[in-house]
Amino acid sequence: MSPTPQPPRPHPAHPRYSLLPPAPCRVFRIAVAVLVATLSGCSLQNLATDRLADALAGQGAGFARDDDPQLIRDAAPFSLKLIETVIAERPRHRELLTAAARGFTQYAYAFLQQEADFVEDTDIAAATRLRERARGLYRRARDYGLQGLAPGEAGLAERLRSDPPTALGGFGRGDVPLLYWTAAAWAGWIGQSRDDSSAVADLPVALALLDRALALDEAYDGGALHGLAVTLEASRPGDPAAIAAEARRHFERAVALSGGALASPYVALAESVAIPRQERREFERLLQAALAVDPDRAADRRLENRVMQQRARWLQQHADKFFIE
Repeated sequence: MSPTPQPPRPHPAHPRYSLLPPAPCRVFRIAVAVLVATLSGCSLQNLATDRLADALAGQGAGFARDDDPQLIRDAAPFSLKLIETVIAERPRHRELLTAAARGFTQYAYAFLQQEADFVEDTDIAAATRLRERARGLYRRARDYGLQGLAPGEAGLAERLRSDPPTALGGFGRGDVPLLYWTAAAWAGWIGQSRDDSSAVADLPVALALLDRALALDEAYDGGALHGLAVTLEASRPGDPAAIAAEARRHFERAVALSGGALASPYVALAESVAIPRQERREFERLLQAALAVDPDRAADRRLENRVMQQRARWLQQHADKFFIE
């Protein structure tokens, strides 16, 4: 994200950027209110903190509509750290924990993991540093997801490792956002930990989280679950042809549920299926389809499409690295 075909690194299948950090002006006003409340009394402080938590959890449409990924890259860290600060005061706020899992996963993928791919040919040391940072943020996102799924419980990760079906059996449709972002973050962490056998051993957990979410609400977030499945299917054990067919089935559902308005499913299939199977014509066709998506067709996903089209262009330019003629 080697010129020779290898199993693709698991990573979030181009997660949506719909709730990257919230609109700063409103958050700033509420943050000031928290400071004033701190000086005014405990109950008022609690009220202001709750309002800030709600604002941080529920905002972000303005960022998702932006067409300048670099601007968002520069703005995101402040909001992410502010989210963490408020989580320290409200550790059971599920929507805020979801925002943290989502935001750190998106930032790690869009602005660290991808950048590592882009610079690896010219600066291996820089790429290594970026991947290590991405690994840390994916782990942080995963832990916030687990905290949201099981508030106050430290043993969910071990229960998922030992008996995923039982551990996940109690979750319902309302838990799908946390299941999705925890799976995406966990897969991203595994993808950046290929030399760590204990991390790779967690792949069945990420797959189990995704499978549970799909069973509960396959249409969540315009096909986001199927988009993630396009990438993760390639990591399942089994017959390669059958795995590729299943990945294509998820691709078709992702395109259908998104109305064809997203570039990410096309990029995911190009990387996860076309490269390992050395199908260069399909690879080129999929990337052309990704670049043909109008970023303004779905305004609330403009930033996501810009990021994924940037990746599609990079893949086109480096196609000779991935295919053996």
